Amino acid sequence: MMVAVSACLAVALVALVAALFVLRSQADVSGRLRRQRDAIETEEHRMFDFLHGLSEALSGDAATERASLHRTIVRGAAMVVDAHGSAIYLLDKAGERLVPQYQSEACPPLIPVPPHIAKQAKKTPTTLDSYRRLTSVGRDWGPFGEALKTGRLLRVDNLGAHPSFERADPAIHRGVSAMIAPLIYGNKQLGVLAVANASLAERFTENDFDVFRSVAEQSAFTLGNAIVHTEAAEKRRLDQELSTASEVQRILLPEKAPELEGFRIAGANVPAKTVSGDYFDYFDIGDGRLGVVIADVSGKGVPASLITAMCRSVVRASAGAGDSGSPAAILASANQQLFPDIREDMFISLAFAILHAGDGVVRLARAGHDPPLHYSADGNTVFPVESPGIAIGIDAGDVFTKATRDHDLELATGDILLFYTDGVNEATDPRGEEFGLDRLHAALVSAAPKGAEAVVASILHAVERFAGTVAQNDDITLIAVEKR
Repeated sequence: MMVAVSACLAVALVALVAALFVLRSQADVSGRLRRQRDAIETEEHRMFDFLHGLSEALSGDAATERASLHRTIVRGAAMVVDAHGSAIYLLDKAGERLVPQYQSEACPPLIPVPPHIAKQAKKTPTTLDSYRRLTSVGRDWGPFGEALKTGRLLRVDNLGAHPSFERADPAIHRGVSAMIAPLIYGNKQLGVLAVANASLAERFTENDFDVFRSVAEQSAFTLGNAIVHTEAAEKRRLDQELSTASEVQRILLPEKAPELEGFRIAGANVPAKTVSGDYFDYFDIGDGRLGVVIADVSGKGVPASLITAMCRSVVRASAGAGDSGSPAAILASANQQLFPDIREDMFISLAFAILHAGDGVVRLARAGHDPPLHYSADGNTVFPVESPGIAIGIDAGDVFTKATRDHDLELATGDILLFYTDGVNEATDPRGEEFGLDRLHAALVSAAPKGAEAVVASILHAVERFAGTVAQNDDITLIAVEKR
């Protein structure tokens, strides 16, 4: 009887132990699941905070947006993967070097620190931080270059043992583990993002690797969008500034044709870009005389437009000083003043003429400009007015003065003197053929009997029709002087 009871107790005890084991196992599983769930929720919260931070950084003003975004990416990357620190390096404008943009304070150095810097840092702690923040590396350097070249994430368990750190201070890099991700937006390489731990005991896991990949992808996408946004804002700003510059330049051009006894004058300027490297001008120089100027600065756009504004002021000032009866002397004075301020790869071709009220004699000088065309109403013919001269900005003075000479031309009633820039004759059609002087002569002969305004309008129309769908490549300027 006692044996049977003992056996029953033993069986019950075994069942109890088994039940306790099952309950404990279930509790352990439940605990692990709960911890895993908590870890996943924590990771999700970190990722959400990271994405929210990116959104807020993008909503800042353009001046501070980039710096704020870099800081948000770096701090968020370290937070999401629970790393000691993080850093972002972006390619410079030339695409040759990776430049540090932001690094968290606790981030171990991710580029080799020379022994002399490490030694100096022991005496001056800020030395190491300055070195990290100010030192760039080549785009192909070490693990950064490998990640950027392959387009894949890279994990380095011990930077101190990496070949790229052979000449670095061993104590600083020993045991540092890192994950490095390329930042690529579309097909454009932007740089690299890295997270790091300072201890071998805290190496990154496969899960960290997967999470960091998502962080890097979101960071690259946000950076790319920020770049596009900034470039668009910069373009709008430049367009506005160019529009303002264009308006100022239009103000500097003659508002209307001048009134001079015995002459009818018409002019036009059609820029190839928003602003022009050509200009024309009329101004009174006293004693019933009118100065007529046409000029073409080498190049186009803003630099050329600035030179035209300088040239206009200097030519007017030169014409108002001393003997204003000689266009060659006026050009020599202008060249002397402009030469020091013109770059070696720039020059100004210019023609200057003086008209006398009621008189058909025109005195002109050319500073390397295309010869004006004289239309003779008597013979219905056109011939170029050749006169010596070199462009402004090529010689400081003596050669220019000797080469440039005045030339007198007498216009009869119905004659027209046409000044033009090479944007007219060098305009091309879809086949690449130039408008040329022959077509210019023909257009002048055809329109001349109708007067100066008709000449300018007809030539512009002829060039536009000839070019067809080809965009204007150079500024076009015309002045027609008709003797009445």
